[in-house]
Amino acid sequence: MQFRHTILPNGLNIIAEINENAYSASVGFFVKTGSRNESADILGASHFLEHLVFKGSESLSALDVNCRLDELGADGNAYTECEQTVFYITLLPELVDEAIDLFGDILQPAFRERDFTMEKQVILEEIRMYCDQPPFGADNIIRKIFFGNHPLANGVLGTESTVSQLSIEQLRAYHAARYTPDNIVVVGTGKIEFDHFCEHVKKICGKWKTTSCKNNIGDQRYRIRGTGGLHQMKRKTLAQQYTMLLSDSPGGLDDDFFAASILSDIIGDATGSRFYWEFIDNGVADTANMVVQEYSDNGFFGTVLVSEPNSAQKILKTVQKLFVTIIHEGITNDELERAKNKALTSIVIESEGSDGRLFEIGSRWLMADTYLTLKQESDVIRNITIDDIQAVIKKYPLNNPLIMTIVPE
Repeated sequence: MQFRHTILPNGLNIIAEINENAYSASVGFFVKTGSRNESADILGASHFLEHLVFKGSESLSALDVNCRLDELGADGNAYTECEQTVFYITLLPELVDEAIDLFGDILQPAFRERDFTMEKQVILEEIRMYCDQPPFGADNIIRKIFFGNHPLANGVLGTESTVSQLSIEQLRAYHAARYTPDNIVVVGTGKIEFDHFCEHVKKICGKWKTTSCKNNIGDQRYRIRGTGGLHQMKRKTLAQQYTMLLSDSPGGLDDDFFAASILSDIIGDATGSRFYWEFIDNGVADTANMVVQEYSDNGFFGTVLVSEPNSAQKILKTVQKLFVTIIHEGITNDELERAKNKALTSIVIESEGSDGRLFEIGSRWLMADTYLTLKQESDVIRNITIDDIQAVIKKYPLNNPLIMTIVPE
């Protein structure tokens, strides 16, 4: 595979990982904006704008956009996170130009009042549905407690209050500030002819102008220590108890991030982890897993436990004892090798599809203007040692997490 990169005169970055043997291509427009870039009065704006983009441009209606996607026979969609908003599509290589035409158009949305009003109601329903389903909005609450005043505390959807009060003028201003070419990366993976790809992106997006209207909220990166403690929510007619734990971990750009990811798999992967054998295999809990969530400047180990209420306290105590055991005794060589093999298998399988590499290289470039080949990433994982894992455990101890329980009322 070959990596290529260029920058257009207006500041738009274009990158591609080219695989001549691929049968598909993926295209993504990665916008460096998300919930961390929102002020308190416009929480939810990034996600709202993602929705509004698909309502069309001055030349395309929402129906036109949907029809164009159908005509491309493509897997096209979008998502919003704390640090990025991504519009992506996977399709036949001969249709890449048409995908660029479509995204290049709709990323300059029309901001029609009727579309804005209708989509606001859709998002408000999404927020209500989210709060009605497990874990009942607790993940947003625990994030807010954990990150405190850091912009990573912002929830992606916003709140009913902020979305209800959001005006179309505020959304238009946010778009002008954040959807600028120097804040966007166009990514191609799979069977891409790079020179032609760049020329077509330039034809469609080269006229985008970098504005002087900048919103620098959330752009400053800095490390904090997450808040600990114990908090509880109550819900009526709750059949199971939900327990969530957060503790500090490396950020996505830290040298020890991959070791932290391997550690989380050893402790709480879906199969073969310590959680699996302790809780799932024995039928003690319905869910018991751990992940490491990374951002450019921070991260957290996140644990989710779901069980019968009368078992929840015992399970939590067992988890806390397991964390202490990990701190004092570490892990075994067998655990490390199994976790590394699973991680290596996962990234190789993902690389066989153009879309899998799209998100990997696009997110990393957006975060740090860096590119890791599949071999480089694999080598990092292969070279992780028990000493590396021990260093993570020492630097980011697991024994004082923030705990949130959701219990029957």
